[in-house]
Amino acid sequence: MKKILAMAAVAALAAGASAYAANPFSDVSTSDWAYQAVSDLSDQGIVEGYPDGTFKGQTNITRYEMAQITARLMAKEDQYNAEQRATIDKLAAEYADELDSLGVRVSNLEKKVGNISWSGDARMRFLRTTDGNDAWQGRVRITAKGQVNEDTTVVGRFTTNNVDFKNDAGNKNDGDVEMDRIYVHHQFGDKVGLTMGRYEVDMGTQGTWLYGNAFDGAELKVDFNEDYNLKFGFGRFKDATPADDNTNGNFDEADVFYAQAKGDLGFAKLGIDYYTVSDFTDMYANGKEYKGDSSVIGANLIVPISDFRVFGDYYKDTSADGDPQIWAAGLGYGALDLQKPGSFGIDVAYYDVEEGLYHENMSGLDIDGTMFLQDGNFWLATADVGLMKNMYLHGEWMFAYDRDNSTDEDLHDAFEIALNYVF
Repeated sequence: MKKILAMAAVAALAAGASAYAANPFSDVSTSDWAYQAVSDLSDQGIVEGYPDGTFKGQTNITRYEMAQITARLMAKEDQYNAEQRATIDKLAAEYADELDSLGVRVSNLEKKVGNISWSGDARMRFLRTTDGNDAWQGRVRITAKGQVNEDTTVVGRFTTNNVDFKNDAGNKNDGDVEMDRIYVHHQFGDKVGLTMGRYEVDMGTQGTWLYGNAFDGAELKVDFNEDYNLKFGFGRFKDATPADDNTNGNFDEADVFYAQAKGDLGFAKLGIDYYTVSDFTDMYANGKEYKGDSSVIGANLIVPISDFRVFGDYYKDTSADGDPQIWAAGLGYGALDLQKPGSFGIDVAYYDVEEGLYHENMSGLDIDGTMFLQDGNFWLATADVGLMKNMYLHGEWMFAYDRDNSTDEDLHDAFEIALNYVF
């Protein structure tokens, strides 16, 4: 490809940084169709000419020259939007060997000491709970990521409380902002990383239905290679706060140790989870009080079959009364790609639940998790559909709920439909 055509394409990617740049090259005239693009990129420091002051736009651009341009784009990556960053990532993958050959020079560009990058998402949703209550809600989350040095990163996420457009009009706390994630990550070489603060611990396959929420503590992760890793953590499940101002128990105050192993076996992805919780009290949904500890062991499996996938979960508490367990089996198809409108993914699974393993407010799902609190079974469907770039529709639907030993005929399907925006 001619160098001047390549610069026009790069300028479209990095547009908007310079409006009136001086003529940097003697062989690029102000009447040239690509003059503005080349001038802007020179002004931004993305392209450089030859020592004699020329650009040589009619020569073919080399892979090494393109790698140098990609490295400079990477150094400014935090200035671009999500779509532009995705394009830069593709360029970095294409010219990985050439970038590697640049050595320390590129390494210094990639690890931008002292810089902060911003990203976020927003959601507008309609929600119905199992008791038949409806809510129209909105939420915005902003994440700041700061690079302290080559091996240390600080992350904080600001989140609005759900603004309920139907039920909470006039509530002074409606839409208040809090920092719901704040953690530091230290990387020790290529294999070992340490995370400390308030971060997420996820278990289960479908929407991380088990414990997909905040954890206060520290986690050590060991990557054996790109397919296998181990995690060990200690702390507390911060979001496991019972209702009624904590009068239902203190599970969120109990000390927790957990271990997770994940591996890609080629034909399947396997996860093994274990956690143990010190003594706590809890009030089960049927009014029964529990006092004791908890030790849960479980596994999840995903088997891809072309565009389909078969998945399942099994978790058992070996310490609580009756050794409660939860298992699930499901089928999925497709996957959402934020850059491809019309892409979609859908999963449907059957759940069999025994009371006592799951604790209140511990679900990574958007719908309420009350169906996990008592003995019973149900079906759960989740789906994502890309509407436009970085905009998608998300849905969750819990149906055919059969609660054991229940005479309550007023149970409703729980569902959510939400518009999501990523920026």
